[in-house]
Amino acid sequence: MSEKTVLVVFPSIYSLNKINNLASNISKILKLGNQQYNDIRKNESVIVVEATDPVLASSTVNMLFGIEQIAIAKEVDSDFDSVLSIITNTALSLLLKGERFYIKIDGKTKKFLAKDLEIAATSALVDKSTSIEAKPGSESNYDRLVYVYLTDSFAYVCIFVDKGLSGLSYNSQKEKILCCIHDELSAISCLQTIKMGFDVKILVCYRNESDLLKLAKMINKILPRLIKKNIILQVCKISRSSSILTTIITITQIMISIALKEKIRRISLGISPMIFPASFCEYNSDLAFQNKITPWFSLSGIDSGILENAKEIGLEKYISKLEDLCRKRLSDKKISKSESSRYAKDALKTLKCIPITVGPKNVHDIIDLLKSNH
Repeated sequence: MSEKTVLVVFPSIYSLNKINNLASNISKILKLGNQQYNDIRKNESVIVVEATDPVLASSTVNMLFGIEQIAIAKEVDSDFDSVLSIITNTALSLLLKGERFYIKIDGKTKKFLAKDLEIAATSALVDKSTSIEAKPGSESNYDRLVYVYLTDSFAYVCIFVDKGLSGLSYNSQKEKILCCIHDELSAISCLQTIKMGFDVKILVCYRNESDLLKLAKMINKILPRLIKKNIILQVCKISRSSSILTTIITITQIMISIALKEKIRRISLGISPMIFPASFCEYNSDLAFQNKITPWFSLSGIDSGILENAKEIGLEKYISKLEDLCRKRLSDKKISKSESSRYAKDALKTLKCIPITVGPKNVHDIIDLLKSNH
């Protein structure tokens, strides 16, 4: 009986038909993180990574979208007795005194039924864990989950299982889109656009130095998910307008101008009809359509999920501001269209391209490079 410790990546339901793209992204992000691995291979509907350090590799890979869950597991030939032995030994090494355990087996093999293995493993573990007083639990009541995934060739007995970020794997759409980050909600919108599988180009619109610092910290959470070593950020300074709605229209006009110049066919509008008036969302959308640009509402239909997305990228401390925005009563009846056009023209005069090498000093690099460019 041969076994090895591997990383098992379970694609999200949306990435199952894009598994090659996800495997490629796993390879890229491991190389960017200087994580050594011997092999990345597909086994039916999972991706198996033979990493030198599975723990570090798991942390690195789990920054990707398109993953339902990720596990450090023991890979063993799909033989009933072999798998049963590994399940029992692995569970005994994980269980603490008095814990309730539950053995869950997914997947399938032609050699035996998953349910038969589940029953046999539970019985064997009851017999061998009497000294630590461990007891079988149920799917809704357990202290320790022993998760096993079966394929025709191998079984994966999981030592550690972590939840993934779901969504689509990066650039699986094979389409470019322009996002603008100017506040908390737009940062979440950019994250959601990445999660939808687009190749995202980032524009940063700031008002003053303290605003830029706050935005740079948000961007620092997003950049690693673009799976690139070198990234060009476009940055411009905008004037403080009379209302948040005027600011958003200004930014929409700036995005349209940049998209037309760079021949990007789509822009992601960081607004949601769950927060802003429908007529306001439609106005911004019409501005894009008039210029033959396709607007994308990445936050359309999302409610409390917006706050969960904020937590995904470490933006918990900005959640209160998102909640404040949700409480505001916003009206688009007093928006000055001429004011927003003037602001957009002035902002485009300050537009700079900032080259960033993704790493631990991104925040300082953004600030320093912008100052040197100005």
